[in-house]
Amino acid sequence: MAGSSFGTIFRITTWGESHGPAIGAVVDGCPAGLPLSEDDFTPFMERRRPNAGPMSTARREGDRVQILSGVFEGMTTGTPISLLIQNADQHSADYSAIASVFRPGHADFGFRTKYGVRDYRGGGRSSGRETAARVAGGAIASKILREAGITIRSEVVSVGGEPFAEALPLLKKARAEGDSLGSEVLCTVHGMPAGIGDPVFGKLDAYLAEAIFSIGAVKSLDIGDGRLTASMKGSENNDPFRSENGRIITETNHCGGILGGISTGGDVILRVCFKPTPSISRPQKTVDTDGNETDIEIHGRHDPVIGPRAAVVVEAMAAITILDAMMLNMTAKLSSFRAFYGPQEH
Repeated sequence: MAGSSFGTIFRITTWGESHGPAIGAVVDGCPAGLPLSEDDFTPFMERRRPNAGPMSTARREGDRVQILSGVFEGMTTGTPISLLIQNADQHSADYSAIASVFRPGHADFGFRTKYGVRDYRGGGRSSGRETAARVAGGAIASKILREAGITIRSEVVSVGGEPFAEALPLLKKARAEGDSLGSEVLCTVHGMPAGIGDPVFGKLDAYLAEAIFSIGAVKSLDIGDGRLTASMKGSENNDPFRSENGRIITETNHCGGILGGISTGGDVILRVCFKPTPSISRPQKTVDTDGNETDIEIHGRHDPVIGPRAAVVVEAMAAITILDAMMLNMTAKLSSFRAFYGPQEH
């Protein structure tokens, strides 16, 4: 299967299926000398794990990350870092009834058409479970970015079109009706330096879009004012420049920290929309693998809304993308080459 790797210099490859024995990631391009332990992953994995509340699945996974390679005596060695996450709470029997039918809103039909076979247990490779491996890789990227004073934070801002803090009654109603809700996540990158990204095919916003849209269930991404710019005037949308303590900044940030594909030095602002969870227990029309029309009711353990657990996934993919873009940017100027390599004294 192609398409399981992302990044050029800092590169992550994820592997495994939802109901296999484990999932994991291999991270290439991490510099040597980064202090790294299994505890560094815990805060990130805890944010992605389901909790006991009404906004998550009943599936319980420890999601403890085990480091298999690339770290010696608490420091990265510069070699590939292999990360393992055990699957411990699979209920594969929950999916036996859908083995020969295509679930509406899921990747079943496309996967079967492409490969001629599909793992129907929780979606296999297409499952949201895969994102745990991305979060582990993003934890490493985030730790490196903090060395440069860059922090990234994502949060759910709306569920079902309502502010997140007010959405619980709406969510309980949808769940009682066997339904689900969409959600929106806001991701902010603070401390971003200016000059990151390339002006044509390597635009930073294009690269971020590739990363964010690779997350399952993402259907929309706005950068800065995003879709609102279609109804704005140039005088409203342009961000005036000014100088502050010798640093050039913009007074406003309608552009979301990116102009011409290159970072401005302002906060990078991403708004990510997730569709409603497609696994719902209401009757739906579908067909089986032979093309016969039938009805389906999906049972099992599913999130009624995706955003609360996906926010950290957005954060992880943003971190991986920005770190890789910054590493690529180190080759943009001859002065950077000279500063790193010499001339050397002998």
